[in-house]
Amino acid sequence: MEKVVVDASVVVKWFIEEKHSDKALEFRDRYINLEIELLAPELLPYEVLNALRYSKLFTSQEMKNIAQAINLYGFKLYPLIGELAELTIEVAYANNLTIYDASYLALAIKNKTMVYTADKKLAENEYAVDIGEI
Repeated sequence: MEKVVVDASVVVKWFIEEKHSDKALEFRDRYINLEIELLAPELLPYEVLNALRYSKLFTSQEMKNIAQAINLYGFKLYPLIGELAELTIEVAYANNLTIYDASYLALAIKNKTMVYTADKKLAENEYAVDIGEI
């Protein structure tokens, strides 16, 4: 099964209709249909919930339901330890990225795959693909 890394900007589009939400939902559907495996750093749920919280589109109860839904998706989440932590730091410095963004790229590099994102700066990297361009 093909493994792909998705960042928070893609998963947010599962809950908020934005530009390229249709493409983000295709990734979700491919994952649900067991066509791909979605990987992410452990920070993904925090980033998604934070973005949704500050969108001001959801009540507290709706956010609790979304948190539960994210957990039920069962992403393969990776902690920032050991080799992944070291690679993340190298990627952050080499590409002038935050540790947050670099963790997605490092995970893609480590798993010999790509990170799919809606973040234009992150998409400039050779291991990243802008979902708007697929």
